[in-house]
Amino acid sequence: MRHAHRKRTFGRVKKVRTGLIRSLARSLILEEGIVTTIAKAKELRPFVERLVTQAKKNSLASHRIASTRLGGSPEAVKKLHTELAPRYATRAGGYTRIIRMGQIGKQATESARIEFVQ
Repeated sequence: MRHAHRKRTFGRVKKVRTGLIRSLARSLILEEGIVTTIAKAKELRPFVERLVTQAKKNSLASHRIASTRLGGSPEAVKKLHTELAPRYATRAGGYTRIIRMGQIGKQATESARIEFVQ
């Protein structure tokens, strides 16, 4: 039984799962909206929202934390601190939304679009 196990595993080992979330986060920050499965979107949301909250501090430490969590992507870190964090400076949270899209094509799982709110 999975008592007190909160994270989804996606049938992957930890290294691969971490890489998946980092990749999805980089894509979301650079594109400001991506289509993925509902489970991946729900797992990605708190990861990205913590990054945006950290980036609102705009310190050297926040740059380093973002760089580490995003796997060293300089363009994603720059966009996070120069565009996204100032946009949500007065907002207390809830920077992303998940929109269910249903099944797309012949996929077995339902898809969802996760995007930043305006």
